[in-house]
Amino acid sequence: MKVLVINCGSSSLKYQLIDMETEDVIAKGTYERIGEASFLTHKINGQKYVLQHPVKNHKEALAFSMEQLLNKDYPAISDLSEIDAIGHRISHGGEKLVDPCLVTEDVIKEIENCIPLAPLHNPGAVAGIRACQELLKGKPMIVYFDTGFHKTIPRERYIYPIPYEYYEKYHIRKYGFHGTSHYYVANRVAELMNRDVNHLKVINCHLGQGASICAIENGKSVETSMGFTPLGGIPMCSRSGDLDPSIVTFLMKQENLSSDEMDKILNNESGMWGMCHVSKDVRDIEAAIDEKNESARLALEYYKYRIAQFIASYMVSMQGVDVITFTAGVGENQIRVRKGILNYLSYLGIKVDDERNKVRGEECLITTDDSSIPVWVVPTNEELVIAKETMRIVTNAKK
Repeated sequence: MKVLVINCGSSSLKYQLIDMETEDVIAKGTYERIGEASFLTHKINGQKYVLQHPVKNHKEALAFSMEQLLNKDYPAISDLSEIDAIGHRISHGGEKLVDPCLVTEDVIKEIENCIPLAPLHNPGAVAGIRACQELLKGKPMIVYFDTGFHKTIPRERYIYPIPYEYYEKYHIRKYGFHGTSHYYVANRVAELMNRDVNHLKVINCHLGQGASICAIENGKSVETSMGFTPLGGIPMCSRSGDLDPSIVTFLMKQENLSSDEMDKILNNESGMWGMCHVSKDVRDIEAAIDEKNESARLALEYYKYRIAQFIASYMVSMQGVDVITFTAGVGENQIRVRKGILNYLSYLGIKVDDERNKVRGEECLITTDDSSIPVWVVPTNEELVIAKETMRIVTNAKK
């Protein structure tokens, strides 16, 4: 079975075509800046092709992407009929949509109902589904919810200390995100350690442009840093993370800001970018630190400190931890960031092995053999998780 996995953002479309017999990626690509000066980066057989091709919407982006799968100069497949099923990554499923399921009109409507909870993510996801319905007619599709993995968080941990009526009226609660990644890494590190994930306590640090920490006990999410939206938790590249809530109302009054303006500041102009105005890329911030930029040093140090704090607090959530993992762009590649975070936890007996920690983008134990808690780098593979669930659901539906 060949499964096409699609992940649509507000102005982007990512895809991977996976051969499920071997679990190999046949081809993959990312369409960026949809609706503007759009371009596609398509990868196949170790080669990368950057194609400048402006498109107005996700349907046009998908159509051009499918053309690349058939391109005679670097063909991935000979006909679109070779695609057996499609899996869509959905950011937010709310309280009703938690388990992967086949796409129906009722499911699409419920995803649309969750748009107020994920205004940057869910509209693009719906656009991607509709595009597939038109361009890949008749193909079975499933949806996989990033919030779904966190359905096991206990009620006393996902509820907020605000008037309960707001939970009843607006479903304001902690939902959590990056669930697909947290699920994959927990299961993969269990394999690497030759342990049963159902008897393991994992703290996974998904550190990318968006970032979240997750406590995973016996294979289930029991606490996570992102909350009602992907803005909560640790500071990120341009997102604030958790704040004293009065800061928001104070600034709105002092600067005469609308709620939309304040939301933009917290999501796009805060985090490490807001603190140092060097870059939204950790690599650039590290380079600025090497040039003695104090604002950059302050921003990155605060980032590492807060992550360490969350890791320590999640040991309380699980009454211990068996392994800590790093994943996603920053977690997989930024050697100094990992060491800086773990240095804050050295009082627990965690010891970084500097030679092992030189790894980038590869599975590796990065602590010494006598470290009290092992720490691993585990590159995430969310697409494979979605592809496996797609194959399972579609296969069962045919029985």
